[in-house]
Amino acid sequence: MSQVFSEETHRNMLARIPHCTGREIADWLRTVEEGPALRFEEKVSWLRHEYDLAYGHAKAIIHEYDLRRAARKLL
Repeated sequence: MSQVFSEETHRNMLARIPHCTGREIADWLRTVEEGPALRFEEKVSWLRHEYDLAYGHAKAIIHEYDLRRAARKLL
């Protein structure tokens, strides 16, 4: 079952990811961009298994990737 994060929780999670993973959000977003074309939960699972991330961190990265991708389409 998916967790649903508030906007504040999502921002807090993103702020902690560099400390917890040793990589900046921009690096993770590039990794997702270059990774396999999968659906949301499949991308989360891929990040978790490929990079040994916690579920919440992987979900926050994929959610942020989707938000930024959607914003680019609006421009």
